[in-house]
Amino acid sequence: MTILDIPLIARLRRNHGLEHATLTLLSQRFPGRPMAGLSTHSGFYLFGDISTADLQDAVIRALVRLTNGERRLAVHPHCGTNYAVSGFVAGLLAWFGMAGAGTRRDKAERLPLVMALATLGFILSRPLGPKVQERITASGDPQGLTVTGVFPARFGSVVLHRVATKG
Repeated sequence: MTILDIPLIARLRRNHGLEHATLTLLSQRFPGRPMAGLSTHSGFYLFGDISTADLQDAVIRALVRLTNGERRLAVHPHCGTNYAVSGFVAGLLAWFGMAGAGTRRDKAERLPLVMALATLGFILSRPLGPKVQERITASGDPQGLTVTGVFPARFGSVVLHRVATKG
């Protein structure tokens, strides 16, 4: 058993995968429409101007497709994991670039090197984000996950839905 198998984490990963699959299907149906999601152990939240009926349809279709083996739907190009991985690698290389720099002058002289290392880290780490999603932060295997409800809320011009799951 690994940390990813702990029930709370496993549910969060399954919900994250379902959130991504749902966002992918909605993005295909409504290209260019801004949307974002946030997963929890009990489901996920979806922000965006989407009707409850369209979201219900997309989440059910996403769950069916994941259940039928379309695991790639759980990896999303705009997931925060991608940005976190790239930021971590770029920051780590920048830190290495500054290692040993003592004075302000040393640091200023290293700035071009640090900028180049951070940029290189960002570029080289781009393929890592989806792999981290696939193996760690999102699961493409719903393992009996079911949708128990889709609940809308509106806060002024902001539309929010909570998608509740169990299993």
